[in-house]
Amino acid sequence: MQISSRFTVGVHILALLEINKKGVSSSEFLAGSVNTNPTLIRKIMGMLKRNGLIEVQPGIAGAKLAKPPSAIRLIDVYKAVAVVKEQELFSVHENPLRDCPVGRNIQDSITPVLSSAQTALEKELENVTIEDIIKDIEQKEKDMTSSS
Repeated sequence: MQISSRFTVGVHILALLEINKKGVSSSEFLAGSVNTNPTLIRKIMGMLKRNGLIEVQPGIAGAKLAKPPSAIRLIDVYKAVAVVKEQELFSVHENPLRDCPVGRNIQDSITPVLSSAQTALEKELENVTIEDIIKDIEQKEKDMTSSS
């Protein structure tokens, strides 16, 4: 089981909107870059818009960031696209066998560890912005073209 790809697609959309800010970033254009269908892009863009990360004008193709890329943290994207509910990144199987010592205690033993892991992930996402991702992408492109 994996975390929903909505998070990475959301980051992709935001980075591309900023990098292509002088062009028209329609859902078809964004879908081409993500290599998915425009319907999925529109769904994620709706989530990003509802959470104040992008601006979309009805009837006009394209979108733009609602704030500077330095002000959009990855945790904002993570929460906007509803990757997981609060403290539910990991799910613990329900109804283990109560007659078994492991089944009786596994939930209470593992839940604090999983909660700490989710907190660590979210803390890391708080420290990275869309601007950081864009700078890294641009550096990788620069490195790739200079080595060719």
